[in-house]
Amino acid sequence: MVKIKRAYGEPETRDGIRVLIDRFWPRGKTSEALRVEEWMKDIAPTVELIKWFGHDPAKWLEFKQKYKKQLEAKGDMLDKLKQISMKGTLTLVYAAKDTEHNNAVVLKEVLES
Repeated sequence: MVKIKRAYGEPETRDGIRVLIDRFWPRGKTSEALRVEEWMKDIAPTVELIKWFGHDPAKWLEFKQKYKKQLEAKGDMLDKLKQISMKGTLTLVYAAKDTEHNNAVVLKEVLES
């Protein structure tokens, strides 16, 4: 099972394995408060793509397409996340305020396909 959760929400035991999937550490969060097993910053979109997107919903479909293209080169990391999700619950942790238009939504979609 793959879930997504904001870094600013409270960690819960039902989150299972929590993996931070953002390129940058969430502001104001300590590692103790975030309680992630791993930080996979290299699975995040490139800095250029993040800046271009700017969480603009009008660019969402194009962002999804471009990020999925970037993920094609991240096979080892995708495999690792898929393995975790097959053993139990995997929670992808992200910091964006927009809960519908962010990289975690795209990554979850890719992992579940």
